[in-house]
Amino acid sequence: MKRYSAFAIAREAMRQHMGWEKAWASPEPRPHYDVVIVGAGGHGLATAYYLGRNFGITNVAVLEKGWLGGGNTGRNTTIIRSNYLQDPSAAIYEKARSLYETLSQDLNYNVMFSPRGVMMLAQTHHEVRGYQRTAHANALQGVATEFIGPDRVKELCPIIHIGGPRYPVLGALWQPRGGTARHDAVAWGYARACSAMGMHIIQKCEVTGVRTESGKVTGVTTTRGDIGCGKLGIVVAGHSGVVADMAGFRLPIESVALQALVSEPIKPCMDVVVMANTVHGYMSQSDKGEMVIGGGADGFNNYTQRGSFHHIEETVRALVETFPMISRLKMLRQWGGIVDMTGDRSPILSKTPVEGVFINCGWGTGGFKAIPGSGWGMAELIAKGHSPLTADFGLDRFREGRFVDESVAAGVAH
Repeated sequence: MKRYSAFAIAREAMRQHMGWEKAWASPEPRPHYDVVIVGAGGHGLATAYYLGRNFGITNVAVLEKGWLGGGNTGRNTTIIRSNYLQDPSAAIYEKARSLYETLSQDLNYNVMFSPRGVMMLAQTHHEVRGYQRTAHANALQGVATEFIGPDRVKELCPIIHIGGPRYPVLGALWQPRGGTARHDAVAWGYARACSAMGMHIIQKCEVTGVRTESGKVTGVTTTRGDIGCGKLGIVVAGHSGVVADMAGFRLPIESVALQALVSEPIKPCMDVVVMANTVHGYMSQSDKGEMVIGGGADGFNNYTQRGSFHHIEETVRALVETFPMISRLKMLRQWGGIVDMTGDRSPILSKTPVEGVFINCGWGTGGFKAIPGSGWGMAELIAKGHSPLTADFGLDRFREGRFVDESVAAGVAH
């Protein structure tokens, strides 16, 4: 794999850019791999990458039924933060956030990480108390956050209206090193690095069955033939329950659609990410000038990847109270993604009842921010059978009542 650099750009400019090689190969599947990862989204690709980088396991295939990064990885709103309440959550999200800091250098691929800061508005007295509690918890966890007053909120985001009649801004939980990254670039960067290590990324390869023998996984059946494996990682977000059913076990999750939209591009007016959980909306401005807007998940189970007018109207109407200027904008496009929700709003990174099968799911609507940390922990779990990052997120916690309750800290769940 050739390294990207300023010198490479200059060299290719002299050659009419005819010397660039493909970012990743498209090989035919082999009959057997040490590890097969189902799902070539951010979490699946990160798992494969850290298997190779941290443990030297490179006989790996990443199978994707569609195209690389075509699921939730390419359908989210790119928010990165780690100011969660519970210790296990803060640990894995802060690991992810810290890895994002140097991810472009590690992958030799610009993921456009922008630590512009994330602000979670407190618009009720209940939220003020909740965020102050989270700020104290984050201080003990070593996560740099603080609770700020309305004047500081206005200073950081001048376009905000802090004196709203129904939902005045009473303060905010502020994480200066949170921010955003380019979602597609994260997937592409991991894919390029995996391919360079000799791993196979196989697109248009749908898994239709999981093969087991005496309670142990032996491989998968796909639309491109049978593929054997020693270990299997299921990392398919909203379709986790479907693939788990193929392996013979059930998951305590439900799948719903999450919708978002972007406005027409405008001049820079907002250089932070703002989440308004009371009105169920959040907003940031992309590098192209679009206002990236999203809200809560649908209130019913479904597998659609479309937006709906009534949900978008509800989200925008709520945000207009806090950001009156957006009432004059036109919507450019809208979309939906399928997210999988657990009862405690925390993920599942776990062994399963089938020996050699591992599951990574349940990130709800906040999976993008966790990609590097999730991949790091999942790779360690697959390679060694245990990881400190994933220890509290096992499937057995639902049977034993050891919930990692993030229903409040998740807020809108971003």
